[in-house]
Amino acid sequence: MKVILAGYNLDTEVIEGLKRGETNRQDITPEVLSASYARISRDPRPVNELRAAARSEVEKARKSNQNIIFKMGHHSVAEHAVFNFDILGVSRFALEELEKFRLCSYTEKSQRYQVLEDVVFIPEEIEKAGLSDLFLGTVKAQNDLYRRLIENKVEAEDARYVTTLSTPAQLGMTLNARNLELLFRRFASHPLSEIRELGREMYNQVKDIAPSIILFTEANALDRDTYLELRTLTTEHGAQGKTELKEVKLVDHTQDADQKLIAALLHSTSDLPYEDCLNRSKRMKADEQKKIVKNALKNMKFYDSTLREFEYIDLTYELVVSSACFGQLKRHRMATVTAQAYDPSLGVTIPTAISRSEFEPIIKKTEEAYQAILKSAPQAAPYILTGAHRKRALFKCNARELYHISRLREDKHAQWDIQGITREMCRQAKRAMPLTLLTIGGKDAYPEIYQKLFGVRPSVIP
Repeated sequence: MKVILAGYNLDTEVIEGLKRGETNRQDITPEVLSASYARISRDPRPVNELRAAARSEVEKARKSNQNIIFKMGHHSVAEHAVFNFDILGVSRFALEELEKFRLCSYTEKSQRYQVLEDVVFIPEEIEKAGLSDLFLGTVKAQNDLYRRLIENKVEAEDARYVTTLSTPAQLGMTLNARNLELLFRRFASHPLSEIRELGREMYNQVKDIAPSIILFTEANALDRDTYLELRTLTTEHGAQGKTELKEVKLVDHTQDADQKLIAALLHSTSDLPYEDCLNRSKRMKADEQKKIVKNALKNMKFYDSTLREFEYIDLTYELVVSSACFGQLKRHRMATVTAQAYDPSLGVTIPTAISRSEFEPIIKKTEEAYQAILKSAPQAAPYILTGAHRKRALFKCNARELYHISRLREDKHAQWDIQGITREMCRQAKRAMPLTLLTIGGKDAYPEIYQKLFGVRPSVIP
């Protein structure tokens, strides 16, 4: 694992001073911006003067930050400080934890387009359990098949389904200090040593740069204990049996969604109370309802978001997805995504480019190793599973976000696994709210969808 602080934001006067060779400055910290912006609400001076004051008295600015965050509870001032990290050599499994943070930006090394190297990460828990040989032998078998598949011209995006979740990855990450502090607490509370180490490495990179805006970094009961306690409580109720396995199931959605969307559109464009707008919407004839929704959609290009009123319409899905698919699904951070642990009993997703006869023996060997590790190091057992193994996820989004997901993931260039999942999500959603989702579809299909509805092709010129 390697963590590098790639950058952070500075006051422009500081940057200009550094360009002039002023290397002994004491204000080379994003805390200057946080402190000056924090003073805006109560100090009548112009903002540029507040920044100048913060630059001239950095220690005073730091005390001000700590007072505002700790005593007054205004954590938002920490959001004005932004950090960039290079993160190398962390496992794919660890990235699932890293990319849970919604208000952050990630660009990850693609395993669809790049051939993976024969580098193995051995979790500390597996080493301590004396299972390193079993782990390494299983990973070698997985990687050997991966190499054979690549040599036989199987695309990397399909061959990766046989590789382990312990496969090292890398990414660039950008986040503000408030989210970074949350990350430190959550990672310090995590049961896996790799996650805790990642948090420590990131903390060591920033602790001396912005000490006044990153304050609460220790492990805490909320993140450490809550899910464990809930698991104990749910186990006490006993298993009730499992229903039929479905990869996609729309388990909940806004009732009367089309009428409520129209009511929200009426509310934004009139002076009526919402209840009156909803009653009017329900009294409208079908062609009148469709006319309003069409008007809300007609000026959209394929890259446009729908109007914000579409956010009032919610959809919740239960999904059974492969690790490879989940890696893409979790990137939609405006959705709410929670997931169960990986469960070999859910089966695996096998790419059509790979024959079952060569894939299934490796899966069998992998799951035997998983069961052995589960007995001695249960938290680390998922590391040995592959990109093909599945988990259940609960996925909630609004209609506006579903449009975005569909444009990206239903497109013909999208990866086939998430493309199929998204297509089924949209199919079920359109049955429940046909007007709301009149023009949903991949960006490649959007011109035809638009022409069918409006009789003309959409303009591609902004």
